[in-house]
Amino acid sequence: MIAQVLDAARAKGIRIACAESCTGGMLAALLTEVAGSSDVFERGFVTYSNDAKIEMLGVKQTTLDAHGAVSEQIAREMAFGALERSKSHIAVSITGIAGPGGSEFKPEGRVCFALATATGVLAQTVEFGPLGRSAVRLAARDHALALILAALRA
Repeated sequence: MIAQVLDAARAKGIRIACAESCTGGMLAALLTEVAGSSDVFERGFVTYSNDAKIEMLGVKQTTLDAHGAVSEQIAREMAFGALERSKSHIAVSITGIAGPGGSEFKPEGRVCFALATATGVLAQTVEFGPLGRSAVRLAARDHALALILAALRA
């Protein structure tokens, strides 16, 4: 799927940025695995802590206080912040609970995503379930990649 994303973005002259929390840069690493991807991948933000989300992406403390880091509201602010702070046309964000752990209200395997473009920001939550930390992170990375591909094909 990575080749499809890079080819589709290249064909449309689109540059991509990502803002990652629970995946810790896995999406950025995947997007840069292919030689020559620098004409498509613009930059990645790894914002694991709330302070990093605020400082690097402009996430609002009030949003964090109201909704928590694992929420569609934060995913939207992360994606918009990455778009605004880059020279990209598309920015995707990932924030979630890879595990172990979680709570009754935010279970292990819940990951929130957002995709930002000049026309707006769309967010969604996926419940991957308690697959284990590595599996949730890989599933989140791959889902974000699929979101980018779908946007490029739209």
